[in-house]
Amino acid sequence: MRAPRILPVIGITAGSALVLAGCGASDGDDAGAADDTITVVASTNVYGQIAEQIGGDAVTVTPIIDSAAQDPHEYEGSAQDQLLVSNADVIVENGGGYDSFIDAMLDSSDSDAHVITAVEFSHDYPGDEDEHGESDEGHADDEDHSDEEEDHDHEGDEHSDEEEDHDHIEGFNEHVWYDPHTIEHVAEAIADELSELDPEQADVFEANLAEFVEGIEGIEAELDEMATEYGGDEIFVTEPVPLYLTAAAGLVSVAPDAFTEAVEEGQDVAPATLLESITLLESGDVRMVIVNAQTGGAETPQIITEAEALGIPVIEFAETLPEGETYVSWMQANVAAMADALAE
Repeated sequence: MRAPRILPVIGITAGSALVLAGCGASDGDDAGAADDTITVVASTNVYGQIAEQIGGDAVTVTPIIDSAAQDPHEYEGSAQDQLLVSNADVIVENGGGYDSFIDAMLDSSDSDAHVITAVEFSHDYPGDEDEHGESDEGHADDEDHSDEEEDHDHEGDEHSDEEEDHDHIEGFNEHVWYDPHTIEHVAEAIADELSELDPEQADVFEANLAEFVEGIEGIEAELDEMATEYGGDEIFVTEPVPLYLTAAAGLVSVAPDAFTEAVEEGQDVAPATLLESITLLESGDVRMVIVNAQTGGAETPQIITEAEALGIPVIEFAETLPEGETYVSWMQANVAAMADALAE
């Protein structure tokens, strides 16, 4: 039997910190400093880094969640966070119930910030066809999203009237930052918003966007190669966080829905479901196991232990951007970790 090993995602503990202007809610007093930059507040450092890359020196970016120790699902905004949101020019959130603390703070403020909600750019988002349309490939259209500003700007009753903006949407995987194609559209929306607020810098934003999109295209090319080589191979994902990325690689998670749903909801996995999951691992068909590096249910360690005993590679995916990484380099590392595991 091969010696089992857990394959950490590259760069997870990189020493050099990613520098975002404002750099976290704890530095909120300095965020939006008295200068002529555009003030951007992001729900997590994933979206904060993207906004920083697109905006460059023209933006001051503050991510509210910038630590692996913070759980966006459970986070409650502080008075300092509320001030950040109230004073923001642009807010970038995930949506879909993932970071509902942003919507709660918007509802209790008179903010007129431009709000970009990432889930609305997913081709899987309920009602997507009405809001964004579908391209020939089934993805959201590449039309100028600035034409739909009113759909993303915060309107007080718009957020309060639509319950799905606040809560998890049944049957929809809200972890859309693991879908590079969706994130490409989010980056386009950020560039559009920034260009509207600072037209003189529009060329800079477009150039930064082009560089970002080039990186996304490279990731998608790597995923296509994996799909060609490993398409249809079985994996076991303990919760749905990375499923957009694994699906783009042609991989099929055989983890029972009852297992992944229980883990995501913080509930115990039923004994029969756990036994079914272990039987799947013992079948010899599962090529790797993917777990959440930041959270996990009580049964996740049992799955890891079983996988290790069977020599199945285990890799970890995180929900927040590791130190020293950009969004593109992080996704490249995730794809590389999957490729390494499959090559064993």
